Amino acid sequence: MQPNAIRAIVRKELMQFFASPIAYLFLAAFAAVTLFVFFWGEAFFARNLADVRPLFEWMPVLLIFLSAALTMRMWSEERRTGTLEFVHTLPVANWQFVLGKFFACLLLLALALVLTLPLPLTVNMLSPIDWGPVWAAYLATLLLGGTYLALGLFISAHTQNQIVSLMLTALIGGVLYLIGTPTLTDWVGEPLASIFKAIGTGSRFESIARGVLDARDLYYYLSLIVIFLGLNLWGLERERWAATGSYQHHALWRRGTALVVINLLLVNIWMAPLTSLRLDVTQGQRFSLGKASYDYLSRLHEPLIIKAYFSKNTHPLLAPLVPQIKDLLNEYQIAGKGKVKVVDIDPTEDQQAANDAASQYGIKPVPFQVSGRYQASVVNAYFNLVVSYGGEFQTLSYKDLIDIKQGQGGIQVQLRNPEYDITRAIKRVLFAYQTKGDLYSSLPHALNLTAYVSADNTLPKELAGFKTDLQKQLQDASKKAGGKLNIHWVDPNSDLSVAKKMEQQWGFKPMMASLLNTTPFYFYLTLDDGKQGMPLQLPENLNDQGIKQMLEAGVKHFGSGLMHSVALVTPPMNPMTGQGLSFEQLQSHLSENYNVIPTDLKDGIVPSEAESLLVMAPDSLTDKQRFAIDQYLMKGGTVMLATSPYEISIDQSGLKASKHTSGLEDWLKHYGVTIQPNLVMDPHNSPFPMPVNRDLGGVQVQEWVMMNYPYFVDVRPGAMDAKVPVTEGLPQLTFPWASPISIDSKLNQSRKVAVLAHSSAQSWLSDKTQVLPRVQGGQAIPFTPEGKRSSEDLAVAITGSFDSYYADKDNPLLKQDDKAAAAKPAAATPADAASKDAKDKQDKPVFSGIIARSPESARLIVFASNHLLDDQVMQLLGSANGSTYMNSVDAMQNAVDWSVEEDGLMAIRARSQYSHTLPAMDDAGRQELEYFNYFLALAGVVIIFAIVRVRSRRRLARHQALLLGGKA
Repeated sequence: MQPNAIRAIVRKELMQFFASPIAYLFLAAFAAVTLFVFFWGEAFFARNLADVRPLFEWMPVLLIFLSAALTMRMWSEERRTGTLEFVHTLPVANWQFVLGKFFACLLLLALALVLTLPLPLTVNMLSPIDWGPVWAAYLATLLLGGTYLALGLFISAHTQNQIVSLMLTALIGGVLYLIGTPTLTDWVGEPLASIFKAIGTGSRFESIARGVLDARDLYYYLSLIVIFLGLNLWGLERERWAATGSYQHHALWRRGTALVVINLLLVNIWMAPLTSLRLDVTQGQRFSLGKASYDYLSRLHEPLIIKAYFSKNTHPLLAPLVPQIKDLLNEYQIAGKGKVKVVDIDPTEDQQAANDAASQYGIKPVPFQVSGRYQASVVNAYFNLVVSYGGEFQTLSYKDLIDIKQGQGGIQVQLRNPEYDITRAIKRVLFAYQTKGDLYSSLPHALNLTAYVSADNTLPKELAGFKTDLQKQLQDASKKAGGKLNIHWVDPNSDLSVAKKMEQQWGFKPMMASLLNTTPFYFYLTLDDGKQGMPLQLPENLNDQGIKQMLEAGVKHFGSGLMHSVALVTPPMNPMTGQGLSFEQLQSHLSENYNVIPTDLKDGIVPSEAESLLVMAPDSLTDKQRFAIDQYLMKGGTVMLATSPYEISIDQSGLKASKHTSGLEDWLKHYGVTIQPNLVMDPHNSPFPMPVNRDLGGVQVQEWVMMNYPYFVDVRPGAMDAKVPVTEGLPQLTFPWASPISIDSKLNQSRKVAVLAHSSAQSWLSDKTQVLPRVQGGQAIPFTPEGKRSSEDLAVAITGSFDSYYADKDNPLLKQDDKAAAAKPAAATPADAASKDAKDKQDKPVFSGIIARSPESARLIVFASNHLLDDQVMQLLGSANGSTYMNSVDAMQNAVDWSVEEDGLMAIRARSQYSHTLPAMDDAGRQELEYFNYFLALAGVVIIFAIVRVRSRRRLARHQALLLGGKA
């Protein structure tokens, strides 16, 4: 047995393959077909995603014919020409011949795949791609191709006709592929469908190609390769047996081969339940449960039941999504360690289940129109999930689970973010169950509530009575908390050192009831867990209900897995026109995770239960509204602003830009943030849809075209801070009509400043109000850069301790008309006195001090655009790819998650984002990309041809030298 026999056989087969020009035509044809499928068959540009998944969509089918073509002559030619008998006489083992031919074919397949490598490289140059699924897909291709190659060699060894070998290999390979596809599994029930998927080669391929290396899938392909190669070896060995040979030797070969095949197949069955033997190689492990999912599942004390209502007969675009959801539900069941039960229900086959779904959860079938080749029909289908826990439940419909995009290739339907949606539902039912029971059970540590309250004789009478109620409510809450809430009462008036320390630590200053009653007093509450603390805002209603709301808001800030509250401030609509900025999508999406509290801050107070404050496009805020924002920041809260000195009105007449006053200019400047009165324009921008009139043979036709629009600044990951949760994981962010932000480094030297997003180095500034794209002759007139070109900051986040804007100013909440009221004479008549008393009863007393300094936990986040989250603008941005643009909403939701420390859910949403989107490209740019990849593939074939020719000439020269007696 020669040690290099396998290498020699591989070299011989490769030489024979490349000796014919058909080899190079074959490689060129393979590259051309794969590129055509990528750019046209799967509509790469219509998907608008920076990935190469379309490259592998049809690979299982292409590999069948590729492998059949490569292997059809390997043994058939040997048998036809009679050289197979000569092979049997050589002092080389049959297994070496089998492996040599197999590795030769595998190298040829790998060489064909190398020609496709420039494709992911060029896509990555356009926008960053996740390389994990790319390498996993190439590995899956080699494994699947190896399986088909082993099959082809086995068939080729049993026939001398190459065409027969080609057809049989394609037929059997096609059957192995089709058996696991929806084409066949949709016709059978679920148990049988699962068996078919386990047998099919295509279904296993999809799992690996998406970036999940499952040991069961890897072993499946390797076992099939060994089985077919073993059968190939056994077939060759049989031909070497003499008719009068040893029967025991022949029987031993048969039994050994049968045992190997059977054991390899049985191990597949044994490994089927081992779902944990997998490795998610995607960026951020998108196909594995995140830390937050495990965290919420670990808190379960009761069984969590997930009911999956899916119809067997459903819309063709929804059918492929059902197995993906069921695979994910299986992950939840495994992670639940017996506390999670998944129930599959098909209400179309069980009338009682359909009735229960309708009566208990309000689930009814949705009619989908299905178009066939010859007729159209309507299918009533179910596509719902129900998550129930302890009597609480959440229902997810197909609208909650899928994302629909309209592209050039038609409608595309894919799962939106299933783990995020399911985990969010688990969080909701868990919170609902906990709040019905014990709110304090969510606390990881005991809390200390410190009441800095003056003696009763120094308090206004309203607060003196409220203090008594507060003492009673806090005492009851402490007992209910079971040791997780400790109450401390401190009178700062009795100890000046306490008052001084309190002012240094919290910025608390003495309060006054009004400008007429200047007697100072203290009434502040703080809550801390020993590591961090926060002031509690006195409730607007000084009653038991207000106390409960105040306590609940504070406890939720330190608890985990609870439903948090967010205060949202939006500008009012124009009373004359009924128009204005709308933020319904932002409010709708925040409501899915938080209790959103719309407020206008006109009373000068942020709702006490709010744990985050969002101020969208503020418009001429009053001093009271500004004071409410300031004091919320002083309490250690997170204030998020979307504001700019410009406002753009969008109507049928076009775009109109005008100067805008927020009322926060001086307030922001006090904290070292200045938004300059300019608009940022950037050549890296998102397109703007514009109607253009065209003359078609005298007929005026209006069509919508996408134009480059520098006012829509397109920010990609390289221009966003990946270390801050607000922009972490975002694929892209568009800033419409944004202004540059300047940061005063001296004022913020003790605070942490993060630039969340900035424009490109080629951007420039403009103060023109003409922002409408100009069109001439059906063509857009490009905007001309002016002035200095440099990168501009568009969004910042500042964290640390802030000194209040109102530290040395009067309290805006104290009534300014008190002095005037004191100067007026007393009521002249009893009627006037009665009227005055009634008015006084209607006026609610306001007790508020000025917190002069914030704790280190305070955050100020500024986005320099009034229109970043405007519904109409997001609709314009989404029209470019036929979907709703939601990246700006995701950024704001990330900011809210960060403020309430819901990092787990935020991480799930970030890592489950779809691939990065492609930059805006016109038809010429797309054609250049296509032609460039075709050129690279052709150049690869030419390089292979040149290398083979050079090596062949060198080998021929060595042989000639040996024949002539020279040195090799």
